[in-house]
Amino acid sequence: MATRRALKAVLIDLSGTLHVEDTAVPGAQDALNRLRQSSVAVKFVTNTTKECKRNLVERLHSLNFDIQEQEIFTSLTAARSLVEQRQLRPLLLVEDSALEDFSGVETSEPNAVVIGLAPDHFNYQTLNKAFRLVLDGAPLIAIHKARYYKRKDGLALGPGPFVTGLEYSTDCQATVVGKPERTFFLEALRDIDCCPEEAIMIGDDARDDVGGAQNIGMLGIVVRTGKYRVGDEGKINPPPYLTCESFPQAVDHILQHLL
Repeated sequence: MATRRALKAVLIDLSGTLHVEDTAVPGAQDALNRLRQSSVAVKFVTNTTKECKRNLVERLHSLNFDIQEQEIFTSLTAARSLVEQRQLRPLLLVEDSALEDFSGVETSEPNAVVIGLAPDHFNYQTLNKAFRLVLDGAPLIAIHKARYYKRKDGLALGPGPFVTGLEYSTDCQATVVGKPERTFFLEALRDIDCCPEEAIMIGDDARDDVGGAQNIGMLGIVVRTGKYRVGDEGKINPPPYLTCESFPQAVDHILQHLL
């Protein structure tokens, strides 16, 4: 890891870190406000594919989080960027509420498959259509490959198992654009003119949030909320810089020890 510089930015996961569906993590709003009063830049990075960025911001505002749309970098944004760069016509396996973020993208006669979290569309007929496209040479683009995520009724399957199923059946490898990919974190940092050694990541996913961030030279803090399960810290190497009970404790540590 490169020599550590003064902390300049904090990247923050959303689902599982600041909130779980329509319930905020206790004290998270106040902690975010305290962090904003410091000298660091704040950027929100999320793999959420269940809803477009506009709906996500509305959800956060309803939970009294002062977060603006331009402060959020999503895996949907990264996926759209890749589709446009390659001039692809994707079959979009995402929830209807997320389609707004692909507005204007040509999808007739698809020649690519873009897959996110789409419980309403993960049926045999739709997945078989994706299978045939990829088998015929269409690129497979995974918005992310999370194994599972946290809902208010418990843990639920993420898109990862479905992406892996398509990879297995077609004998191909998906291009992944969301966390924990290096390019995702680097693009988020570029938005705020920051290098990895000047930033720290806070999230509930040891592999995708913290592992991905630390692999490019950032520090990483795991919070024991959301999808966190006991022992997650031991699933990545190097281990997290720190493990905290919740987002407010992570902010306390940053303000007291890193600034």
